[in-house]
Amino acid sequence: MQALLDVILPVFLVLGFGYVAVWRGLFSEAGVDGLMKFTQHFAIPCLLFRAVSTLDLGQEFDWRLLSSFYAGATAGFVLGLVGARVLFGRSWEDSVAIGFVCLFSNSLLLGLPITERAYGADALAPNYAIIAVHSPFCYGLGLTAMEIVRNQGTGLFGTAGAILKAMFRNALVIGIALGLAVNLTGIPLPAVLTDALDLMVRAALPAALFGLGGILYRYRPEGDLRVILYACAISLVAHPAIVWGMGSGLGLETGPFRSAVLTAAMAPGVNAYIFANMYGAARRVAASAVLIGTAASILTAWVWLAVLP
Repeated sequence: MQALLDVILPVFLVLGFGYVAVWRGLFSEAGVDGLMKFTQHFAIPCLLFRAVSTLDLGQEFDWRLLSSFYAGATAGFVLGLVGARVLFGRSWEDSVAIGFVCLFSNSLLLGLPITERAYGADALAPNYAIIAVHSPFCYGLGLTAMEIVRNQGTGLFGTAGAILKAMFRNALVIGIALGLAVNLTGIPLPAVLTDALDLMVRAALPAALFGLGGILYRYRPEGDLRVILYACAISLVAHPAIVWGMGSGLGLETGPFRSAVLTAAMAPGVNAYIFANMYGAARRVAASAVLIGTAASILTAWVWLAVLP
């Protein structure tokens, strides 16, 4: 119970403030869009740049950490895709979109603050290692699968080029890439610059959580409830359970093990809806899974924290 009160509820209270503020008309949806643009395009890229630029790459980019997390993510994608097709009779395009819901955990806006509150800021290095390849891996897998089942338009190779172009225009990816460049070259940064970046970093997560609450207000629970609950179960239970088994089998150390399991246990991120909306597939299911999964993760994250070493 103490973990619920001290670690999880403060994070979700900030998110809830954003939800209620938009619901009651105290904060406009245009304001939410502006806030999310600030966090996604400026503050969080600064956070990722500072984190990645100071990572011990040889230690934190542990193959056991990344193998455990992304084996679980891939398994979640396959379970979501196959389950949607076989158990619920959804179209192939819907099935890929539902698989993406099960694949894309909210590693940034939920995983980071919950891990930090549970284990301290010094425990976040494995989280940043996961985040550094999260979007490229998930979008690469999801978009490739979608193009295979569609088999039309520009084709797989044309789409792959568009994906790469979009990724390297993404502010989060640019922040990570610049951080890697500074890390690998050892370029010293002037103190005035790092102090300015640190001011941005301190605003990143609280503002993003408040904005996420406003975004979630738009996603009313709609669609097939059984499919939504199935996707949430894979995201909140199956994905972290697989990561737990992989991490244990590979002898992953306690700190990275905690980060991997907790990040895997987070609800589907807003990118799950963005992906579904991009293809016009399973949009109501994706939107509802983001909202319901985020609410349910208050309790499931508490359980995972209780059983983690």
